[in-house]
Amino acid sequence: MKPSLFYLPLVFTLILLTSCNESQKTTYVSQSGVTPELDKITTAVNHPGKKLMESKCYACHNPSTGHEGRIAPPMVAVKSHYMNDDTTKEEFIAAVWNFVQKPSKETSKMRGAVKRFDLMPYQPFPQEEIELIADYMYDYKIDEPAWFKEHVEEESKGKMQYRNDGKIDDTLASFQTENKADIGLRYALQTKQELGKNLMGTIQKKGTLEAVSFCNKKAYPITDSMAVVQNATIRRVSDKPRNPANQASQKELSIITHFKKVIASDEDYEPVTELVDDKVNFYYPITTNSMCLQCHGTPTIDIEPAVLSSIKNLYPTDKAVGYNVNEVRGIWSISYEN
Repeated sequence: MKPSLFYLPLVFTLILLTSCNESQKTTYVSQSGVTPELDKITTAVNHPGKKLMESKCYACHNPSTGHEGRIAPPMVAVKSHYMNDDTTKEEFIAAVWNFVQKPSKETSKMRGAVKRFDLMPYQPFPQEEIELIADYMYDYKIDEPAWFKEHVEEESKGKMQYRNDGKIDDTLASFQTENKADIGLRYALQTKQELGKNLMGTIQKKGTLEAVSFCNKKAYPITDSMAVVQNATIRRVSDKPRNPANQASQKELSIITHFKKVIASDEDYEPVTELVDDKVNFYYPITTNSMCLQCHGTPTIDIEPAVLSSIKNLYPTDKAVGYNVNEVRGIWSISYEN
């Protein structure tokens, strides 16, 4: 079989639970009053920025990834670069949003990271969500790699101060219980992280052309291995598949249509879950960012001729082109025991 090429977003992957009804929600109150709208956001437990950071950022910024295997800096590096002794919460949140809303070398405070990993791809993230993530990062001590503090002290030679200030948040793990959507989302995220780490490593080291070959040979084995680890069935399906084996079923097509409508309308959305014969079926959208267009954009405009030629050779019936940023490329279709 020839696996399809689903590019996984570099950072802040677009995953947000907004209306799961299986767990009771409480209102989060921002401690600074920086953005009044933040006070209206609801969350299952404590600060919603933590869950947003883990779901949106950790595909590439995971603190558990080793130094040599990284495809992007850990989030604590962002915190260290964007904070100093005089930085207010308002300034910190504004600086993070200023970069994320339009990534550029000029707005980045992390020149070393840009040089090593390249610039992060643009995605149309809601300002409110990025502000929640930054709000959490400012107030709380966040997870960091064991090597990070020493790395900062050695590499910066005193030019950058290690910063991971804040309260220790040890309440979430103790009190949060996962509902069906949370479990499916965790399976999707962990698989996305593994695929994304390997795919982006290939793009950074060998380029987009080699990434086409990588997905052709490695995407299915990686997905299958993650399915074994999770004891679940994990598939990525589309209405416009690169590989015919990834063609969505009629039910999946209807779910893709649903996600296309809500995302095009800039509405909030959540995973679709259903219980069938003691099995939970979970569905969640896979959306495009600017880097996805290198293989899934408009031929001759976004896709280089050599890349397009390789795609046509490996996937003669390819339909997975013509996308723009923030469009539904397909969905995660995951099944697991209830």
